[in-house]
Formats: sequence, structure tokens, C-alpha cells
Amino acid sequence: MLKNDFSNMRLFCGSSHPSLGKEIADYLGIELGKIQLSTFSCGETYARIEESIRGYEIYILQSPSQNVNDDYMELFIMMDALKRSSAAAIHVILPHFAYARQDRKSAPREPITSRLIADLLTSVGFDRLITMDLHADQIQGFFSQPVDHLTAMPLFVDYFSKKNLPDLVVVSPDTGSAKFAKKLSDRLGATLAILHKSRPAHNIAEITNLVGDVKDKTVLIIDDMVDTAGSVTSAIQALRKHGCREDIYLACTHAVFSGPAIDKLSTAGFKEVVVTNTMDIPETKRFKELTILSCAPMLAEAIRRNYQKESISSLFI
Repeated sequence: MLKNDFSNMRLFCGSSHPSLGKEIADYLGIELGKIQLSTFSCGETYARIEESIRGYEIYILQSPSQNVNDDYMELFIMMDALKRSSAAAIHVILPHFAYARQDRKSAPREPITSRLIADLLTSVGFDRLITMDLHADQIQGFFSQPVDHLTAMPLFVDYFSKKNLPDLVVVSPDTGSAKFAKKLSDRLGATLAILHKSRPAHNIAEITNLVGDVKDKTVLIIDDMVDTAGSVTSAIQALRKHGCREDIYLACTHAVFSGPAIDKLSTAGFKEVVVTNTMDIPETKRFKELTILSCAPMLAEAIRRNYQKESISSLFI
């Protein structure tokens, strides 16, 4: 727990991930802001701030997970309520920036949903965004407001360094994650391998080539998110064909785990699947090999440094 003066700050939490909000508040040594959230019988969201916040610096946490569209709409309504309650500043904390995968047009007549979300947030009105491991770094450029882009890399480095895994190779399941994988491999003193992935259809992934050597090595696959687990389970099959050891680890920041993901991950033969709690992971999505690392201390530290006007660049590394 941090001991600081947060008398002119309030932290509010949406309904998407209340346990993370509570953990951050406990770390800061504060109480969560009082807010009433409910739903009309027709499905519309209702929000009311239940304390005076006039002139306060507000931090609002929402991490879209199980009901992405509803979670975003709830966030917009909460932001509007805060703005109309005369908050001095509104800082949005989106550990998981949903809709980030469509950051460009990869085919004709497609939307760019990450830009759309950025525009919607800007239209409602906010002062700063705090997020973690965006699907593409360039999404920061969709905002005119400051973006604090945190990364779970220090959590993974700390966790896997203690394991002292022999002959470790960090594997990127596609070229998009190669930069992150290279940084992680350097910090772990491991080698790097990159898989080339193609998508013959929507949400279908096929591994076609491997760049690097994995023969007789312990493999750590790293990615920013795991959705249906199609990419990572295809990766594990390809890596075994190239002679890697049986101990294969998987690490990802955002555990989306939709559709057949749990069945695939629990039967693919991973030694361990290590994720963070940027998203709520209910008991129904947990399995024996799953390890969850908390990002709450990092987010709490980002809040503290922002509030006290201190540098937070070390949290980006």
C-alpha cells in the first residue's frame, strides 16, 4: 500500500472488472468512489455519481471483457456523468483496449475500429488515457490526448527470470508481436524465433514458416492477447514439428479466452499459461495450467505518478 495524499482525487470503477478496481484502490490506500450503476428493463445503462466530485481529479477504470459493447457504453455514460458533475479532469484507465485489432484497413470496405473508439472517447471528453499493451503501438496516434502505454513485460521478465528455464527461446506467433518478443528475449537472455502466420478466413490462423532455431529448446510463446487460442495452438504444433522440448510456456497480457479457447489451451499440452488480470477471468475460464499475474500495482503506480506529476516513463520499459 502506498501512503500519499490523494485528498483531491477519486477512483471510480465500472462493472467490467470490480476486483481489479478494488485491488488498485487497496494498493493506493483509498476507497473506490461511490457510483450507482444499474440497467433499465429495456437494457439501457444508468449511472449516477453518489458523492460530490466538483473540482476533483478523477480516474475511471473500465476494462471491456465479457460484454465489450455494453462495457464501452457504460464507460461513456460514466464519463458523461463525471463531466456533468464538474470534475476537474478525467483520466480513463483501459487496461484492455478492446476493438484494437482493427487498426488499419487490411481489405476493402473494412472499418478502423480502434480509431472509432478513440473518436468516441474523445467526443465524450477526457484528459488522459492509461492502457496496457495495445495491439498496435500506432493506436496512440489516434488520440490528441496524452496516452500512457504501459506494458506487462516487467511482470513476465520477473516471473520467468525466477524459473531459470534452460535453453530458452522466446517465440513470436506472428510478425506483429516480434518487437515485443525481441525485447523479452533480450531481458531473459534467451534467443528469438518468429512464426509466420496467415489468415485464410476471418478469425482463422495458419502457421506457414518458422524463422529461428527451436530444436531441443524450451519455448516461451509471447503475445499481447489470446482470443480463441487458434494462433497459439497452431504455433505449438508447428514448434513440435521443429523439435522443441516438451515444456512449452505461453504468456499473454490480455486473456480474452472466447469460444473454444479454454478447451484448446487446456488440451494443447502447455506446461503453463501465464496471463495478467487486465481482464476479468471468471472461474469458468480458469484451468489447471493457468497462472494469473496482477497488473494492479503497476496501474496504481501510474495513477500515483500522474496525480503527483511525477515521471512514469520507467513503467513503459
